[in-house]
Amino acid sequence: MTPLAVTAYTATSAMGSGLAAQLDALERARSGLRPNDISSAPLACWIGRVDGVEDTALPAALAAWDCRNNRLAWLGLNQDGFLDRVGAARARYGAARVALLLGTSTASIGATEEAYRRLDPDGGMPDDMLRPAIHAPHSLAGFAAAALDLEGPCLTVSTACSSSAKVFASAERMLRLGLVDAAVVGGVDTLCDSVLFGFNALELVSPEPCRPFDAARNGISIGEAAGFALLERIEAAPDAPRLLGYGEASDAHHMSTPHPDGLGAELALRDALARAGLDAAQVDYINLHGTASLKNDAVEAALVSRTFPATTRASSTKGYTGHTLGAAGIVEATIALQAIEHGLVPGNLGGDTPDPICGAHFAWRNEHRRVDVALSNSFGFGGNNACLAFARAGSAA
Repeated sequence: MTPLAVTAYTATSAMGSGLAAQLDALERARSGLRPNDISSAPLACWIGRVDGVEDTALPAALAAWDCRNNRLAWLGLNQDGFLDRVGAARARYGAARVALLLGTSTASIGATEEAYRRLDPDGGMPDDMLRPAIHAPHSLAGFAAAALDLEGPCLTVSTACSSSAKVFASAERMLRLGLVDAAVVGGVDTLCDSVLFGFNALELVSPEPCRPFDAARNGISIGEAAGFALLERIEAAPDAPRLLGYGEASDAHHMSTPHPDGLGAELALRDALARAGLDAAQVDYINLHGTASLKNDAVEAALVSRTFPATTRASSTKGYTGHTLGAAGIVEATIALQAIEHGLVPGNLGGDTPDPICGAHFAWRNEHRRVDVALSNSFGFGGNNACLAFARAGSAA
């Protein structure tokens, strides 16, 4: 594919708000996980909660969209000058020529939970919750379109944990077809009971901080996050980092368990390499999906070992953020971009006793080295898999 310029990006997670906070946490190997303090009933686990969401107020003109998920989205949009960068693109191309493509797994279902907890004696929702737009899967994208004053194609992608990775693919197609001249991509998911108790019912939640690729790992830690990126054609920013390629696959092996041989994940990975015109040996770093579940990590580690030379570095960063579900793709894409920008391969936080299945590729502690090409893996329930390939401007594919 013709590469695209990533002209702006930002992330807000348990590591902090904005890219500087994220980089500081990575450099210091500082996890953002904490004991669970958010669910309506006690659930003994660790979470990646974002500070400041409850104190974030939406502008008066956007008050009808108020809910915790959209507050997190607004907090994220206000980092790293991202609002201004989108405003400049809107002025340059026109509001109708900028697409908005956002991934989420639960949108603002936390608000719907609250409404049901507060039903009146006749079973009706309280008056302040009678806002249909926030009880819909499209709540996030609808809010962001209003907040960014965009009038172009507006799409919600909800493919579980690959949601905010797959938006990059949708954006590339729209730009290639000439439907738009720029695209805002990203994703937001917030912690709520549906997420915490849902994953706990699947026996996937660890009572301790998650330990990706550790021999004694026993489940995931769930987090929340907001992240965004602005994609434009290379001519708009020749020196910006680039989206070289993407790969998508849906093996539909099982509702929640990955294919035992990693079939769908491998299809997505090889699709990304082919579309980017890359050989596996050209990849410097892979941000792995690495959730700390028993099966996911084993399958992904085997895939890395059989595909890449030992010189390729690999790690999971979910020990910093928890698994941010529909926001995982964008947050980990920004980490891959920071790896390129700052020459930092983040260590695999939590993997203190490496699983023997992990090969020499794994960076268990931070490594400072030049990174020209970085991949980001996102594998979701139902076999919804995606892989993104990013590169430094000027690096040859």
